[in-house]
Amino acid sequence: MSEGDGRRESADERADRRWIELLQEVRVVQTGAQVLFGFLLSVVFTPKFDTLSNFDNGLYVAAVVLGAASMGVLVSVVSLHRAVTGQHRKPRLVRVANHLVTAGVGLLACTIGCSLLLLLRVATDTATAAVLTASAAAWFLGWWLVLPLVLRLREPQPRAREKKPDRQTV
Repeated sequence: MSEGDGRRESADERADRRWIELLQEVRVVQTGAQVLFGFLLSVVFTPKFDTLSNFDNGLYVAAVVLGAASMGVLVSVVSLHRAVTGQHRKPRLVRVANHLVTAGVGLLACTIGCSLLLLLRVATDTATAAVLTASAAAWFLGWWLVLPLVLRLREPQPRAREKKPDRQTV
């Protein structure tokens, strides 16, 4: 039983709990990514699309490619789970899936940045679009990266007690 984080759970129970938590997080971020990606796919069919400058067209292509990459990484969590289900690899699956979700959120942030810059360049002038997009990027960076790092650094890690290996972890 692991008591380092105040819980009395086996390695398998911990992996199961962490997997369920991770899936809930993926559901939230995946929905937002799907909506944004769907919107991006429809933009090319609007009359305004033909009036985009070469730069804006490139920005659109970058947003679509980043959106597709984000969706690919986020959905890979499901396919990875399907591939290893029943092979007693859940602790490793959780570690790998955690990295995939982090990468997917990073790609989603880039997709949002490109999409926002494109939208604001069409709606306002270039300087305003740049300032507002940079401000939004700082906003996301603060909430998605800085705050979690600050919390992680301020909160001391619980000291793991020496644990005796049980049959499930050996």
